[in-house]
Amino acid sequence: MKKSLIALAVLGVAGVAHAQSSVTLYGIVDVGVIKNKDAATEMSSGLLSGSRLGFKGSEDLGGGLSAVFKLEGGLAVDTGTPDAFKFNRESYVGLAGGFGEIRFGKIWTAYDDIAWNVNPVFDSAFSPAVVRPSLGFEGNPNNGIKYVSPEFGGVSGAFSTNLREGGATRSTAFQVKYEGGPIYAGLAHQIDKDGVDETKYTTVNGTYDFGAAKLLAGYGRTAEGSVKATDLSIGADVPLGAVTLSAGYVQTKVDGFSERLRSFGLGATYDLSKRTVLYAGARKVNDTTSDLGIAAETTYGLGIKHSF
Repeated sequence: MKKSLIALAVLGVAGVAHAQSSVTLYGIVDVGVIKNKDAATEMSSGLLSGSRLGFKGSEDLGGGLSAVFKLEGGLAVDTGTPDAFKFNRESYVGLAGGFGEIRFGKIWTAYDDIAWNVNPVFDSAFSPAVVRPSLGFEGNPNNGIKYVSPEFGGVSGAFSTNLREGGATRSTAFQVKYEGGPIYAGLAHQIDKDGVDETKYTTVNGTYDFGAAKLLAGYGRTAEGSVKATDLSIGADVPLGAVTLSAGYVQTKVDGFSERLRSFGLGATYDLSKRTVLYAGARKVNDTTSDLGIAAETTYGLGIKHSF
């Protein structure tokens, strides 16, 4: 009888411990066909959202403190990812509590959290082109440290940096955002230093959800040595039942050049279920003589995305 009671007690304690921790497996499988008018038709992974596989979890440590972790790697669905799988999107462990959350590992910067929030056409391969990626922007450096504040009346913030192991670029960033009702607004700044050169990124963006449509607007300023560029973007998402239409326009002005880079995007999604989406879109980037590393193009495509 005593052994039975002890066994039941052990099982009960184990059940409580198990209930205080959780691990979630999740992912996105996204593949489509894309065509550039000057190139062959290709099958490509992650046209709407980057394909990925991840694990995340937390453990209750008591006293309002929790241990948290995340391991997330990108996938190439069109090829099955022939190379060794890596958790190259995010891999961190940290602590969370009333003070907020602090993370250590490979982490998206505080700037990256904000920079793409209002990217028109679902922040996808069909979104209008912007300058930042062409100048070597570092969105998730290795050996990172990040603090995320709790929310106060809809306002929250974050700070991130990383160690310069092996002479790597140090990316230091901060952001603050407000989310309340139909309004979202964000401000972020990042400085990348490689020991010689310095690149600065600043963005201010926001959305307003009218219900029948969500309007998006953003400003981005990039400065790398003598190259200084400004991105201005506008867009709209229009939900129509299971269909959502999105359109956007980005204009880039580089200091010292009279030309402006203009880019247009248009896309649509159709929800087959809560987790499976069909999509189609197109993007046009006009020609420019300024040295931005962005080529003129006209592309269009379609695909399917499943989340789990």
